Amino acid sequence: MKFRHEYKHRINQADLMQLQTRLSSILEHDRHCGEDGTYEIKSLYFDNYRDKALREKIDGVDKREKFRIRYYNTDTSFIRLEKKSKINGLCNKQSAKMTAEETQRILDGDYHFLLESDSNLKREFYAKMQFQLLRPVCIVAYKRESFVYPPGNVRVTLDSELRGSYNVKEFLNPELQFLRLYHTSILEVKWDEYLPQIIRDAVQLKNRKSSSFSKYAAVRF
Repeated sequence: MKFRHEYKHRINQADLMQLQTRLSSILEHDRHCGEDGTYEIKSLYFDNYRDKALREKIDGVDKREKFRIRYYNTDTSFIRLEKKSKINGLCNKQSAKMTAEETQRILDGDYHFLLESDSNLKREFYAKMQFQLLRPVCIVAYKRESFVYPPGNVRVTLDSELRGSYNVKEFLNPELQFLRLYHTSILEVKWDEYLPQIIRDAVQLKNRKSSSFSKYAAVRF
């Protein structure tokens, strides 16, 4: 299992515009970005009745995990089940393909088919739903502008227009209405063994410190 470095900054609108200018001059957009350089992300998060994932995040537990199902824009032909793990500040993400039909079955409370999957992640997800009582708890949506830099396998993202909904059964509905949460944006930088100096310089902002901001926790509160 490969782990990556990650840090986050909460930024304001002026920071966002400054970073967009800097990054677009030295980096390429992610291949999934649209003509305007952005795409929409919708994620369905899972937790148990004791809010295990939420509490571990708030308490800063060194070893923790959370499950989500994610798709982009309104394209439900490309859905992923994801497990995000964090150990001592390093992050790992595992994913498995999901169909819209499979996703809908989970929304309807039918998840036993996961046990028959050839995907280890899907079978693990089944076990967690069965024995930890994981259930869908909220939807997080936001706009992302994403840049990539091959040396160091660097990915820089600018997330804005953060929104949330508790209407989990409507996760696949393209007309689902969300509540706008924050006017701030989020800068995320992820890399493998090293972060090239050109990227360090590009993402430097005055009076900004690394933050443990969680979109999932923001929606829950």
